[in-house]
Amino acid sequence: MKKVLMMVCLFAVTGFVAGCSNTMEGAGRDIEKAGQKVQDTF
Repeated sequence: MKKVLMMVCLFAVTGFVAGCSNTMEGAGRDIEKAGQKVQDTF
């Protein structure tokens, strides 16, 4: 179960990074938001 959850999180983060602007600042914000969503689920 943990392996599946980690794969889902990895795909979500990859999607956020691919969809964000080309700056590292934008990528950092998107990754932080994804991390917050993961933390909120637990």
